[in-house]
Amino acid sequence: MSMRAKTKIQVEYEVFKAILDSEHIAEVVEDVKMEMVPSNDEIAQKRFDEGVKSAAQLIANLMQRRIHRLRHSASGWA
Repeated sequence: MSMRAKTKIQVEYEVFKAILDSEHIAEVVEDVKMEMVPSNDEIAQKRFDEGVKSAAQLIANLMQRRIHRLRHSASGWA
């Protein structure tokens, strides 16, 4: 069953959540890694890992800022 978009805030939250949970996004991140991290370059690997972690935290923060504006629902998105 699909969920009807009730508010813009709900849509934003669900999009951010889908981005963090997406296998497709994970594949894209892996493609970016292949372009940015040469083989056996531990420094570039560390920078990349930290950048990915930071980007994911930014998205999680965007989600967190919307939670208080969501109405609780039986579907469990709040």
